[in-house]
Parts: sequence; structure tokens; C-alpha cells
Amino acid sequence: MAARRTAVDVLGNIVHKHRPLDLELDLSGGHPGFRALEPKDRSLVRAILGAALRRRSQIESILQSLLDRPVPEKSGRVMDILHVAAAQMLFLDIPDRAAVSLAVDMASADKRARLYKGLVNGVLRRLGREKDAMLAEPVAGAAGLPLWLATRWTETYGEARLGQILAAQASEPALDLSVKSDAAGWAERLGGRVVAAGSVRLQRKGAVDEFDGFDEGGWWVQDAAAALPARLLGDIAGKRVIDLCAAPGGKTAQLAAAGAEVTALDISEKRLGRVRENLARLGLSADVVAADVRAYTPETPFDAILLDAPCSATGTMRRHPDVAWTKRPSDIVTLAALQAELLRRSAGWLKPGGEIVFCTCSMEPEEGEQQIVSFLTEVPGYELVPVRSEEIGGLAECITPEGYLRTLPCHFGGGEAPDGGLDGFFAARLRRL
Repeated sequence: MAARRTAVDVLGNIVHKHRPLDLELDLSGGHPGFRALEPKDRSLVRAILGAALRRRSQIESILQSLLDRPVPEKSGRVMDILHVAAAQMLFLDIPDRAAVSLAVDMASADKRARLYKGLVNGVLRRLGREKDAMLAEPVAGAAGLPLWLATRWTETYGEARLGQILAAQASEPALDLSVKSDAAGWAERLGGRVVAAGSVRLQRKGAVDEFDGFDEGGWWVQDAAAALPARLLGDIAGKRVIDLCAAPGGKTAQLAAAGAEVTALDISEKRLGRVRENLARLGLSADVVAADVRAYTPETPFDAILLDAPCSATGTMRRHPDVAWTKRPSDIVTLAALQAELLRRSAGWLKPGGEIVFCTCSMEPEEGEQQIVSFLTEVPGYELVPVRSEEIGGLAECITPEGYLRTLPCHFGGGEAPDGGLDGFFAARLRRL
């Protein structure tokens, strides 16, 4: 009961209050009910929320077909209770009887939902009887996206590509690691395989701090797509490189491991604490600076810059399915304006001949392609340096005709192979003339 109650609370906070899932499940300051659970029950909560968020639109459609009329807004947590129960019944290996019983108990314990416990019982019992037929029906619309985002992606990528993206996002992705050296050796030690441009992909689950090599600092967790932008800077050994918006530090670690003299800058001192911790575990060094890019001025120009700009993060939904429900269209407008400001300011810190890689973990053109077109049109003295397939492990499908890097969840076998797929990322490389 405690696990299901926590799942209902957290789902409500995500959908109605736009609270990120990572914050809700943070063991130091997240949802108190989650922090109080035993580890096995925390895993259950994560599984329930993963299914409820990845399939939210599909669950919503199924529940609406079972309701004679919409549930009143003043019914407490009835719909959240129904979503959590339906996620268990439809997509998890949990007995229907347990899911129904606990849902009715939760409705009974909620002052406003109490009047609807009979409805909860009736809807879920009918779901148990008819779920096989309902799951066999074609899914109407985008099962894991709100309408506004489904509409955007249909316009941007087309219906066929959208279907491939959704198929790739429907299940939890594999775990990717970046290594300091010897990717093949680490893949053998950990039972994984080398993918993309040298990442190690694992199918295993569990606490990563218990995996072989964690304490010795041989690797760090980083999606294979997220590891590509830093590689676009080429051979940076001995060069001065600044990593902007650096936290949590995966790209800083890449740059330091490649032999660069790295400055890691981020506006959040708290988040930089994690960067320092990661660098210490990995045995790597960087000059860690807490500052706002818009107010910072370096003493001397840099040889290279990596700007992983704040964005809507819509490319990370394979790992963070809550993003679809915590972001709004206005966020994209606001963040795109911030990205443009950061790119224009930081590009001026390059030495002549130096390169800047701009990247975002967003699927939105405003936070990718359109940024670069506007920059090159409005700011003289820079040129686009197209990405080559050999720089990114031969992933030619991820290079656009213009020469940008654009990874999609369906790339690299996403939605087809059990350990396929990439996060959605955009990157462009610019040289100062």
C-alpha cells in the first residue's frame, strides 16, 4: 500500500504540479514517502511510474472508454489512482486482484475520492476483464505524448518517423557508460558491448555503484548520444577547453580524460558539487567555476568550447518519461531565447581558428537547427564545420544534410533491438575565422 500510495502522490506531482521525476525520487530531498520505503518497494514505485508515464496517453484513452462520464475535478486523486492501477494491470507483472484491491483502499482513505470508490472498483474490474482486447486494439494517437508535443513532432519528423520514435521510447533503455580508456576491455569485464563512438552499453540493472570498476573510477554513466558532442572537438590534448553548463559533469570528464586543460562552468554551485565528486572518483581534474555565462568573462580566449545549453530535454524521454508531462510549449520559447544568448556570448571567447560545439538534448528545431541558422546569419566571422560519420562511430544516419548531428531515439536500432536506441540530441560545430 505504501508503495502504491507514493506512486499516486508522485504521479500527481508530476502531471499537475510539473515536478521532475528525479526530484521526486531523490533520496536526500525527494518525496518523503519514497525515501521511507525499502529498496525493493522503491524499485516497484519506479516501475509503476515508468509504465504510467511512458503509456500515459494510452492509459488515459482506455480509462475514458471505461467511464460513462468524466470524473469531476473535485474528486480528489481518483484519476491518479486509476492511472497507477491501470499501469500495473496493463503493463506490469502484478496480479489484477492486488492492483484493484489496493486502488479501492486508497480511494477509501482519501477524503475527496471516498465517494468514488465504487467507480474505481467497477472501472478496474471491467479493465481486468477486457484488457486483452483493449491492448490488442491499435493505439490512437501518440501513446506517450501530450497532444501538443505529438503535434509538434508530427510536423517536424512526419507520422512514420514519429511512430518509430514512440516505439523506441516505449520501453526502458539500456545503460550506457563512458570509459577513460579501453572500451573493449570494460565491455568484456561488465558483460556489455561497445557502441557508437566508444561507449559501453549494458543490459544489466541495479545500483551502478556496485558494478565492477565504479570505485576505481574507470567509467561514468552517460548516454551514448550525450557522449558524441565532446568527440566533435577532436584532439584536444593540451588545449584549453571550457565546458559550459557543465553539471552533472559527464562531458567535463570526457574532456579531462582526453587530456585537455578543462574549465567546468555552471551557474549552480550545488550541482557543481556533483561534478567535483565525479572528478574525484575518476581521478580527473578540472578548474570548477560557479558563474553565469551571461556575466562571466574569461581572462584569455579558449582553444575550444563545449556549450551544452539548458533546454527542454525532450530528447531524454526514454530515460525520463516525465519530461513529456512536466514541460509546456512556453518552456521551449523561453529556453530557445536563453540558448541564443549563451551561444552569442560564449562564441566570442574563442581564439581565431578555435571551435565551439553547441548541443542540446532536445528534439525541437528551435533548440537546434534554428539556433545555428540564426547565429550564422546574424553573427559574422564563424563557419559551420560539418560532422563526419567517422567522428561518431559511423552513425551516418545521425548526420543531417547540412552537417549537423541529430540523434533520435529510433536511431541505432531503437524500437527494434532490445538494447538499441539513443537519446535525442542535437549538435553543431562552429569555427571562428
